[in-house]
Amino acid sequence: MSNRATTRRRQSYRRGHRGETLAAMALRLKGFRILECRYRTRLGEIDLIARRGDLVLIVEVKARPTLAEAMEAIRRESERRIEGAADLWLARQPDYGRLAVRFDMVAVLPWRWPVHVENIFQGRN
Repeated sequence: MSNRATTRRRQSYRRGHRGETLAAMALRLKGFRILECRYRTRLGEIDLIARRGDLVLIVEVKARPTLAEAMEAIRRESERRIEGAADLWLARQPDYGRLAVRFDMVAVLPWRWPVHVENIFQGRN
């Protein structure tokens, strides 16, 4: 791999990590507790899992120049991957039966506070 590609990948990783940190901060200010960051399973990764009462948010974080670009970045394949990982996480929760689950997105945009978009897609349930 070229030096340029390695540098680009490293910058992208750092930008994503910063975006997830900002997204977590924004959700905490809304009263959510962050349960997981970068939750990895064999089916995929969930950027953030947050909870307030019985509401669990499965959150995809996108750092893009515009809100429209962030929303367009979540494709059907991403939805399936996120749903599969969410199913694995939820199966391990002792109070699973009473939880309400929502799939949200937090868009991290240049020079703006993160934008929380509720119900970016509907899960299978």
